[in-house]
Amino acid sequence: MSVSKFTKKDYELIAAEYAGLRQAAAARCSSPEELDFVQRAFDFANEAHKDVRRRSGEPYMLHPIDVAKIVVSDIGLGHKSIAAALLHDVVEDTDYTLEDIRSRFGDKVASLVDGLTKIKNLLDNRDNAGLSEQYIKSIQAENFKRILLTLNDDVRVVLIKLADRLHNCRTIEFMPEYKRDKILSETMFIFIPLAHQLGLYGIKSEMENIWLRYKEPDAYADITRKVSLNISDKEASIDSFIAPISEAMEKAGFSFEIRKRVKTPYSIWKKMNAKNLNFDQIYDLYAIRIIFDVPKSSKETERDQCYHVFSIITGIYRYKPDRVRDWVKHPKSNGYEALHCTLLSNDGVWVEVQIRTRRMDDIAEKGIAAHWAYKKDGYVEENDSEMEKWLGKVKDILSNPDVNALELLDIIHNDLTTSTIMLFTPKGDQKSIEKGATVLDFAYLIHSEIGNHAIAGKVNMKLVPLNHVLHGGDQVEIITAEDEMPKKEWLQFLKTRRARNLVMDWFRSEKETGIQVGHKDLDTALNSMGIKTSEELYNQIASNLQLSGADDLFFRYYLGVFSSEAVAMYAAGINQEAKSTKRSKWLFPWFKKEADPSAASKDYVIGSPTDSHHYVIATCCNPIAGDTIVGFRSPDGTISVHKKTCQIAQGLAAKHGDWIVTPKWAESENYSFLARIYIQGVDRVGLLNEITRYISLVMEVNIKKLVLGSDHGVVEGYMDLFVKDRKVLDFLVQKLSGIDGLKSVRRGDI
Repeated sequence: MSVSKFTKKDYELIAAEYAGLRQAAAARCSSPEELDFVQRAFDFANEAHKDVRRRSGEPYMLHPIDVAKIVVSDIGLGHKSIAAALLHDVVEDTDYTLEDIRSRFGDKVASLVDGLTKIKNLLDNRDNAGLSEQYIKSIQAENFKRILLTLNDDVRVVLIKLADRLHNCRTIEFMPEYKRDKILSETMFIFIPLAHQLGLYGIKSEMENIWLRYKEPDAYADITRKVSLNISDKEASIDSFIAPISEAMEKAGFSFEIRKRVKTPYSIWKKMNAKNLNFDQIYDLYAIRIIFDVPKSSKETERDQCYHVFSIITGIYRYKPDRVRDWVKHPKSNGYEALHCTLLSNDGVWVEVQIRTRRMDDIAEKGIAAHWAYKKDGYVEENDSEMEKWLGKVKDILSNPDVNALELLDIIHNDLTTSTIMLFTPKGDQKSIEKGATVLDFAYLIHSEIGNHAIAGKVNMKLVPLNHVLHGGDQVEIITAEDEMPKKEWLQFLKTRRARNLVMDWFRSEKETGIQVGHKDLDTALNSMGIKTSEELYNQIASNLQLSGADDLFFRYYLGVFSSEAVAMYAAGINQEAKSTKRSKWLFPWFKKEADPSAASKDYVIGSPTDSHHYVIATCCNPIAGDTIVGFRSPDGTISVHKKTCQIAQGLAAKHGDWIVTPKWAESENYSFLARIYIQGVDRVGLLNEITRYISLVMEVNIKKLVLGSDHGVVEGYMDLFVKDRKVLDFLVQKLSGIDGLKSVRRGDI
């Protein structure tokens, strides 16, 4: 931010932007008094931020106005939330205090602003000079817990923060690259999953697309270009697909609208990477949304009317039975309800169709705010408690005294991104559990005593062991025995946090014994690896693992939570990056053996003979020269280099934003990177010879590994190659794609 006197043009710009907000607020406020409340908040904030500018040079006041617009238009919150959005930076960035806000706008708005200020302080705090790492983390733990508790106290704090983050993403081009990487990584790790969980699909999708645009600009541009071309080609086809549906809906007496929708660039990119597909293989590129009104006089339920619409459209077009998704009968945990199906158009194009009532559409677009608004108005459905269940689960996590700062962040992130499956008890009761859960997880879900005494299970009437992984729709029965008790080995396969915590709680009665045995066994294991142990070493390992102390380390080792190999990696100062250090020696012959912690240069050029920094190439994502990358400078000065889209990098940036640096690749002929290409095609005589001949003789690229197989005329597999940079790899993929018989050639993860 900077300070300079506003011009007449600046004041006119602020007035014009606020006029748009006031119009949106007027439609949401229920009385002139509420609209006047918003006006007073604007006047106060506008004066507080007078003559202050953003990095873009625009008046700072435009930011809170735009946040407030998102709050009212995209989320649907009321006058107090609009006021809080307008005031959200006043306490942090001006001389006004929280008490000033409270005296003018009341306790509720002050509470919202206080919560938003705490979140900003947690995410933006860099002034930690002179404080120990442990002290800083203990502060973060308490701050983060207080922030997340607002989900239970007043979820509006988090909703307004999501609006704030969305606007920051929209204007991210004006930020320096290291700040941009930090914000985008936090957004992907925390805020996008949170928006999804709270049902804010519009906000989630926009943040995802902004993330992709800056993390993988080439992929974003390529997908966007192909989507635009595809739309122009298929526009008439989609219109002709919709026409008979509209006619049939009108004939059936429905009041409705049909909206066209194209898959977002991020969702296309994600599907291409997850399933090793080319753009041309994304068949569900198009979707239409049928939104209809349910007359209050109707005797049919919303669910019945959705099924009625389904019967109408499937009477016109053929549908894929395995692509039907019934979130009307079983809504998602964030309250989302709709009936999805995929229909085959007369032109041979598969089109996804989403069927929603007007209420379902409001909840899908505005999430929890609309969900609670309908609840308040009396539209309570049988699945109304799903969101409350999730909020209750968050509160359980926060009340656990054993959860520390970084564990807490991981738990919340995993909770937000983990999908669930529906199971049934022998009596037909429906239960929701994390995908990948076992029979024993289900036992503990039912009751802790059932879990403690479980010996086996019956899944769909078939006897299975406790570690059997469950699938959606399974009917599960637990077999118990009175003399059975928890075993340490259970911790090796339990999936859910609740079950793991209950098993660990069981063994706390023998904690003293566990600490002694764990200490002795760990000493033996580490000594056999040539590692000299000491109390100081164990305390440092415990600190690195974010445990309460060495005793906690010994107890968890005794339970099998940590393996001796994992502890040895910390003890010897080697982790995943250490593997990369070896690699880096042949990647860069001039590589420095020791890190130079005193290096003050802000220029990070990987492979430059004049750069004194110590780089390691992360093996989790294996970036190669030409990839968009981000670096993390650890306390010892070592810089690990990741792809910007790497999930490990997202987590690091969310937890250690102050470690981020922006390295560049040096121009050099000495690079040699290992990359993988996946291929798929129709088998023929000489195909393999043509592929390898082109790679080795024409491109002069060395093949390290070749894994190909042919089954019923289809050949597929992968090749690991040593390439100079991404340009060479992209050119190679392009040329191989032109070989007769090859249908899919793409880069993949090693």
